[in-house]
Amino acid sequence: MKPSYGWYGDDFTGATDTLATLARRGRRAFLFLRIPDQQKLAQVGDLDALGIAGAARTMDPAEMRAELVPIGAFFHDLGVRILHYKCCSTFDSAPARGNIAVATAILREYMAQGTVAIVGGQPSLGRYCAFSNLFASFGADGGVFRLDRHPTMSRHPATPMTESDLRQHLAALGMEDIEAVHWPLLSGDSEAIADEWQRLSGTASAVLLDALDAQHISTIGRLLRAESRRNSLLAVGPSSVAQAFFNERTQTVDPLSKAMDGPVLAFVGSLSPTTRVQMAAAYSYTRLTLDPESLLSSSKMREEIIASATSALARGEHVMLSTAPDAGDVPHSATTDLAVVSASLVDEVISRHPVRRLAIAGGDTSSRIVGHLGYWGLGYHSQISNGVAVSLARSDDPSRDRMLVMLKGGQVGHEHLFDAFVDNKYTV
Repeated sequence: MKPSYGWYGDDFTGATDTLATLARRGRRAFLFLRIPDQQKLAQVGDLDALGIAGAARTMDPAEMRAELVPIGAFFHDLGVRILHYKCCSTFDSAPARGNIAVATAILREYMAQGTVAIVGGQPSLGRYCAFSNLFASFGADGGVFRLDRHPTMSRHPATPMTESDLRQHLAALGMEDIEAVHWPLLSGDSEAIADEWQRLSGTASAVLLDALDAQHISTIGRLLRAESRRNSLLAVGPSSVAQAFFNERTQTVDPLSKAMDGPVLAFVGSLSPTTRVQMAAAYSYTRLTLDPESLLSSSKMREEIIASATSALARGEHVMLSTAPDAGDVPHSATTDLAVVSASLVDEVISRHPVRRLAIAGGDTSSRIVGHLGYWGLGYHSQISNGVAVSLARSDDPSRDRMLVMLKGGQVGHEHLFDAFVDNKYTV
């Protein structure tokens, strides 16, 4: 059975969140880490939804084109009815970095419908879109902020969000002819919504859909399913696109594996306020702090960290590697180099002392490390917190095949997330 739903995640953490969303709705879903060949497709079997995790979030427009043209062609040939470009739920993006408008322009060419559906909010994750303006929660009890006033996103080091109106934000990125369907209409008659879509899609290149609650997501889902039956289309947004399209839950798919024992290796590359709180509450770990400058420049320092980590793991201790709490001032130009070195370091630690459980915090960091470790795909295992999935990694290396991997973005997860992973406190 060929999948009707395809998704591309512009970073690995977001891609696994969509995987969890689909699996928790009883859909057969699998996330590949590159375009699969026929052998890998056959190995996975029949699917309702197929995803590919990438790193477009960190790429410039030329790199995005090289990445996404083959992606679009693959999903076109696969015959999906809806192609979901999974971006961050805060839509943070810049003209020269992870440009959502560039991704949209590339991928829409591979779907039959010329108009792109943009789902503006994900209420289940504390992301609300009203009259095209995006609001986001902050921390567990920190309230809800308009995005341009959000304590974290308005000051994001790579893609600061200074505009909350997503129409204006996307237009500044280069997207043209954006129309919107606002929440009062979404709260009304489905036929009127369909009529409005038809009216707007006659001239608009994209239609932005508000989302304030679960009912709006359900209404959007009816629209997406109806349009996908008519012609294939591109949808852009967070995992609420998957929530909408597969709004009705079927019997939950059994997780692919149960709990695992043995030490956990965690790597924290995100220093967001949310992650700092989670690190402070991670009492089960032996912590090793990495100085970014030394990590980049000193092979001796890297070897010392690797030796310390492997020794602790050999003693059965859980190990957390993290950049220094006060080292958030790493020059943006050095962040890619730091991610590459970090990925190599984690790879070497696991090579010297194999582990069965790995946790990574930070969207960009996750993409680099998981890509470096040689996995070819991720199946759903469980969910550990809202927006945070635990995946079963697939590898041709028997020592790394079927490892449990938790990937966490900077803004998501409850306070005791890391210790919950140690204690196997998952939900299906």
